[in-house]
Parts: sequence; C-alpha cells; structure tokens
Amino acid sequence: MKRREFLKTSIVASAVTGLGAPGLTAAVADKAAAANLEHYELRAYRLKAGASHELLDGYLEKALIPGLNRLGCKPVGAFVQQERTGAPAGTEVRDESVVFVLIPYPSFESFATAGARLAADEGYQNAGAAYLQTPKTASAYDRIDSWLMRAFVGMPRLEQPVYSKEKKTRMFEIRTYESHSEFKALKKIEMFNSGEIDVMHEVGLGPIFYGQVLVGRDLPHLTYMLSAENQEAHKEHWGAFGKHPVWNKMKNDPQYADTVSHITNRFLAPTAYSQI
Repeated sequence: MKRREFLKTSIVASAVTGLGAPGLTAAVADKAAAANLEHYELRAYRLKAGASHELLDGYLEKALIPGLNRLGCKPVGAFVQQERTGAPAGTEVRDESVVFVLIPYPSFESFATAGARLAADEGYQNAGAAYLQTPKTASAYDRIDSWLMRAFVGMPRLEQPVYSKEKKTRMFEIRTYESHSEFKALKKIEMFNSGEIDVMHEVGLGPIFYGQVLVGRDLPHLTYMLSAENQEAHKEHWGAFGKHPVWNKMKNDPQYADTVSHITNRFLAPTAYSQI
C-alpha cells in the first residue's frame, strides 16, 4: 500500500475506532477510505452582543471564501439564523448572534493544510488585512466554534438543488443529533446510509450534506443540512417524510432504537455572498 493511501486509511480507522464502538473492523475503515469521502468544517463565528457584521462579512466575502476556492474548497456556504417559533416538542432552537460557515474539503489532507496555505496566499492576506490585523479593541467576533466532519458513505459529496446553485430564494435547516453512546451514534449513521437519505431525497427535502462529527463539542453526534425554496415547501416535505413507508419501517426497527438522545435544529438564511 502506498504511503498516502496508508495514511488515508489510518486516519479513517482512527476516527472510527477511536469512538470505541464494538464490532467495528478495519474493513469498515477501508470501505470509508475507498469511498473518498469529503470532509466538512462547520464554523460558528459568535459575535458580541450588538456588534456589527460588517468586518466579518467583508472578510468572508472578499478573503476567506475566494481563498478557500483557490484551494479547491467549494462551494462555501455562509448563513445567519432565522427566528422561528412553535418548534416541535423535543427540539431545541437556539437564537444566537452567529454567522455559520460551511467549508467542504476534498480530503482530510486538504483540511489539515488549509491554514498554512492561506497564510502563504498573498491575495488572501491582502483582501483580509482589515480583519486579520484588527486591534483587540475592535475584534470581529467573540469566539469561533468549529466542528470537523466526515461525509456519510450514503452521500459522499455535498449536493445542491437547482434553486441553491442558482442562488434563488431559499432556506436551510441544519440539524444535530446527539447520541448517548458512541455505538448508538454509529447506528444512527448506519440508519441514514441504509435508506433514510434516499427517502429524504425522494420527498424533496433537498439534502446539502451529512456529516459524522469527528472533532468538536457535544460528542458523539452527527450533523446534516436540508434545504427548500421556502418554509411552506419545507414543511410539506417533512410531512411527506413522516408518512413514508420506508421511514416508518426503519424507525420501528429495534436495531435503531434509542439512537438519538437530543436534537438541535436551526433555520438558516444564506448571506448575499454564500455559494450555497
């Protein structure tokens, strides 16, 4: 095995077996590595109360996103949270002053080297100078949260419906499913790969990505993003999903019982410069 292939397989194996789930073998890691799965970074730029978005928006639009595109990371999404009331029981909706950035990486290696490559990118440094060199008294954000994810085998690449590619009116829902154990978290991913993703496509929920969270807060969990042209259409698509016979059979399958202990969802609106 070539060194690069060995490293890729080792990275996948470490991420999977590091969860400590029983029954997983090297063959599982090999399968994931062979699928050449994308990796995703979800960043949450937490702004100070009442702070302006102007400095951060300028950096994202003119420096970070073009710089990442030059590294082969595209499309890059940037979103703000929409207010919503009447959330379903058992679902947490957070209303924070946050700008979310979704970055797809072609490989783990591209994620690992992105920071150094941007630091050496003169165009990025010049375009982002105001943000990168801002004084402590005028920082663009309070803190940045970040999660590293690996795509599911059932959807190894980020996808965009036509309305998203053409940047028409659109909305997004990002959902996080926490699990009470590492094994149950992997079983929920298996459930998605075994038919749940297909049903979501079929009923028009417009999946953007599915990610197993490898590094970040609140592990173990997975995160995925759905889309629609508007809230009304999105609600209809969820209704069709809930009635779908494949989904109803899967949710009553004992092997998938108790795979999710907590759900967080957010409705997001794309910024003017979002590529998703």
